[in-house]
Amino acid sequence: MRLYAQIPARRNRQVLWDLIAVVLVAAVVWFALAVRELIMLLAEPGRKVESSGDGLASGLVNAGDAASKVPLVGDLLRKPLQSAADASSGFADAGQSLQDAVGHIADLTTTALIAVPVAFILLLWLPPRLRWIRRSATVRHLLDAPGGADLLALRALTGPPGDLAALPTPPGGLADAWRRGDQQLISDLSAIALRRAGLRP
Repeated sequence: MRLYAQIPARRNRQVLWDLIAVVLVAAVVWFALAVRELIMLLAEPGRKVESSGDGLASGLVNAGDAASKVPLVGDLLRKPLQSAADASSGFADAGQSLQDAVGHIADLTTTALIAVPVAFILLLWLPPRLRWIRRSATVRHLLDAPGGADLLALRALTGPPGDLAALPTPPGGLADAWRRGDQQLISDLSAIALRRAGLRP
């Protein structure tokens, strides 16, 4: 299986298109990751709320523990401080939830920004490349088969006429010479069919 044409001009075009496809995919991924970083900046308030809530809850718990040591009214002082600590833990949980939501949105956005453009690039680039690989393999297999040169010559005769103008026209025309089995003409025509496929004879 041949990945690239043997004819330099066609091979250079194939390599160029492959490089363009790779660069476009890399640019799409880079852009999607940059957008993700920007979206993740929205999680910063959530981190601050979580940190503040945890710090406040910890301070209130410590204050409640200290207040519980006050004789007679220790438990009465501890209960409101513990309730405030629980509320502060709720703030911390809200901050964590905000971070999770932003992270989820960032992941979905990144996936969409990568998947859709990359799929579009692959749909434009991959089918022609696979068609050429399959066609070149078919043409090469046809050439190696018995009578393959005759079939390639016929393919050249029925294809675009531009390449045929360079061939000397035998008496009776190209088609008549092909029907008579003119080996030189068949060789020339099969070489044209191979060149059209990007292959060398």
